[in-house]
Amino acid sequence: MTNKLSPQDVELLKEPQIANVATVMADGTPQVTPVWIDTDGENVLFNTAKGRVKHRNLVRNPKVAISVVDKADPYRILIVRGTAEFVDDGADAHIDALAKKYLGVDSYPGHKADEQRVIVKVTPE
Repeated sequence: MTNKLSPQDVELLKEPQIANVATVMADGTPQVTPVWIDTDGENVLFNTAKGRVKHRNLVRNPKVAISVVDKADPYRILIVRGTAEFVDDGADAHIDALAKKYLGVDSYPGHKADEQRVIVKVTPE
């Protein structure tokens, strides 16, 4: 098993595919959320608002699993396990870039004044 993303993995992550992010609830049960996904070429990135269930779970236990299945070819998949880190800087611009990728709009339509966005960076392990 490798801990680096292959060129094929990076290509899949750059496409507007939906990923499923699995975190662990406080009681030890799994929690899965579909998310927009991204990469910096070495890490898997997604964006969330602080205080949401997946954010709270990752603060408590940063272990995470992510699966991506190509919507056009269900045999083209990526599964990553790793440890989440949080990046505050650029999180609003990142969600706007994801909105452009997935919705074709310049600004994320779900912006809320009372939410603080965060980029979740997952290094494959």
